[in-house]
Amino acid sequence: MTKQKYISYLDLFLSLFKINAVTFGGGYTIAPVIMNDFCDKRQLITKDEMLDMIALAQSGPGALAVSTSLLTGYKIKGFKGALVGAAASFLPPLIIISIIYFFYKEVATNYWVRAALRAMSGVISAVLVITTLDLAKISLQEYKTFSLTVMVISFLVAYFTSISVGIIVLILAILGAVIFGLKDKELVK
Repeated sequence: MTKQKYISYLDLFLSLFKINAVTFGGGYTIAPVIMNDFCDKRQLITKDEMLDMIALAQSGPGALAVSTSLLTGYKIKGFKGALVGAAASFLPPLIIISIIYFFYKEVATNYWVRAALRAMSGVISAVLVITTLDLAKISLQEYKTFSLTVMVISFLVAYFTSISVGIIVLILAILGAVIFGLKDKELVK
């Protein structure tokens, strides 16, 4: 398999369109597929860059899948790439939902469709666990104690309190900016 260092706008669109069309479960299931395609196969983005984009996508409004696709397009092809990534991420669900709209009664009462959706929920759970472990491995490479402490505390706070996950992410973003911003200033001196 040859490694690709350049990608056209059409190839970018088709890759992200395909990923968003066949990956069910939202941004956390799409992120590892995008990482596999653009980091491992094509080597257009490093895993650290992808991890940063996922973190940035989480902190913004809207669907994580759209934000991740948009940021991937931006990282690879700039502003036009961001537009291509956004279009490639929202068109598949729009097309699928439009088709389902016309056949809703048949789809909603179909035994096989319901069985497939139930099966996908189990698979999605497994993918989410694997994605979380992969992202944790990347995060734990440089600042093991700090990262592990933040992960455990944020999980416990989210699980045992009614604090919104968005608030937790915002607090952690500010904490990271302060801690690592100060650390970077010390490195400059």
